[in-house]
Amino acid sequence: MTSAWTITAAVNPPRAAFVDYPLGHTTGQAHDPVGQRTLLEAAFTAFEAATVPGAIVDLGLQWGDDAWRADPMRGDSRTATTSQADRGTARSDSRTERFDTPQYQSEEDRRLAEQRHGEEIACRACVGFDD
Repeated sequence: MTSAWTITAAVNPPRAAFVDYPLGHTTGQAHDPVGQRTLLEAAFTAFEAATVPGAIVDLGLQWGDDAWRADPMRGDSRTATTSQADRGTARSDSRTERFDTPQYQSEEDRRLAEQRHGEEIACRACVGFDD
């Protein structure tokens, strides 16, 4: 289940069900068991029917009030487009830039990490691999 089409497409899971809902609300609105059940039943049906690896099935469900479309990462009135045509294309992204090297919240975090792992960039223990 996803509400982040481009991220899901980049990860390329075996199959996914997309809902055009706000991030963090992939399984529906709070206190709406009927809507949540409808969503989950649609997702299970989509998972059973998806036969193409990497398929992302748009469940076609609507959140209702579109006020949530204002950029939730920025918190102002600028809107993010989420139309079918826009999915898979680069859009304005207000998140912090991502890097392929470790980033630390403070110099103390860096010091502690280097103390534990040395200068090794890819800490295999931290990503779940045993030495």
